[in-house]
Amino acid sequence: MLQKITTPKKADWENLCKRPSLSRKDLDQTVQQVFSEIKRNGDNAVKKYTNFFDHAIIEDLKVSDKEIQESICLVGEELKKAIALARSNIEKFHTAQIEQKQVIETSMGVNCWRESRAIENIGIYIPGGSAPLFSTVLMLGIPAKIAGCRNIILCTPPDKNGIINPIILYVAQLIGITSVYKIGGIQAIGAMALGTETVPKIDKIFGPGNQFVTAAKQAVLNYGVAIDLPAGPSEVLVIADKSSNPEFIAADLLSQAEHGPDSQVILVSDEETVIDRTIVALKNQTEDLPRKETVIKALQNSKAILLQSINDCIDFSNLYAPEHLILASEDANDFASRINNAGSVFLGNFSCESAGDYASGTNHTLPTNGHAKNYSGVSLDSFVKKITFQEISREGIQNIGPAIEILAEAEQLLAHKNAVTLRLKSLRDV
Repeated sequence: MLQKITTPKKADWENLCKRPSLSRKDLDQTVQQVFSEIKRNGDNAVKKYTNFFDHAIIEDLKVSDKEIQESICLVGEELKKAIALARSNIEKFHTAQIEQKQVIETSMGVNCWRESRAIENIGIYIPGGSAPLFSTVLMLGIPAKIAGCRNIILCTPPDKNGIINPIILYVAQLIGITSVYKIGGIQAIGAMALGTETVPKIDKIFGPGNQFVTAAKQAVLNYGVAIDLPAGPSEVLVIADKSSNPEFIAADLLSQAEHGPDSQVILVSDEETVIDRTIVALKNQTEDLPRKETVIKALQNSKAILLQSINDCIDFSNLYAPEHLILASEDANDFASRINNAGSVFLGNFSCESAGDYASGTNHTLPTNGHAKNYSGVSLDSFVKKITFQEISREGIQNIGPAIEILAEAEQLLAHKNAVTLRLKSLRDV
């Protein structure tokens, strides 16, 4: 169960922020082995590792049109309505992020602006093992479509019978993704990064996963492929005070713990009574969960920490840099401005993290393992490149040309200077 820690010294905070992890050396060796075989043997290597890791024998890696169409009939109407609500809110939130072209005249006759262009070839990875995350199809597919990405493929692991969860297929076709592959784990990331006879090589990979998937995504940077962010095992940190509801807190902690045994949940509070009542609620609520064994393993890597003040709780949270941060307080808005490092923040006792996971509209693909210190969560910007433009008139080059000549000469780049000098001379000679 959750480890309770009372008023630790600040010198110990760094150690308390460590996440559970596998040996990095073992991870990297496994990734390189799989990638090397995919590079040599393409589809055959992918099928080999799908059998090895997922215990599934796959003849055709690509999901057929028939399988996709059959999925529509296998999803209940109530679930379809809930998916439609989530889709609508996600579309609203991400459409609002479209950047309008804004021309800036930096000097007389010098106009500069920026335009967005969609990344053409996108690969989406959807975990599908013990918990098929069809909600992530919405979170990644919708902004990719809004951005205008031309080619979008989706990889997700099959079950032992080689079948993809029909809800994943239903959501994919709902938003217009029809290229779906029965591949999971390291081999999925490798196939998208390297390309095979069946799987096209893509430009950028999106999607969460376990530590193996995260290590594989980081490795593709060596192959000229970009990734969204380091999104590994899920995590949540809850800041609680005397106005918090221990039952709510326990439910929020468990909602992340059930993702996987390598997930981590953290509670920090200045009220010991709240911590103790939350631990009792955790025990009671865990008994009723179907994923009880997974939850218990995750809680063994998790902590409840009593600190001296809410200010200390905020400082600890900023050091931990959680994927999800819940300010479980009636006064959440009063100290929200002090939050510097977090993937997504949930304000108040009724802002449960599950809302962000599914239907509030914000994206749930977020940086984990402390990367919220230097990464943002996925947004519309994740699917586009920003290209700058400049247009310089005769008047413009006369206004800034002399300064450019001086700057270029100071760097001893005389060809740079000459590109300006020739233009200025042509205007003087007219």
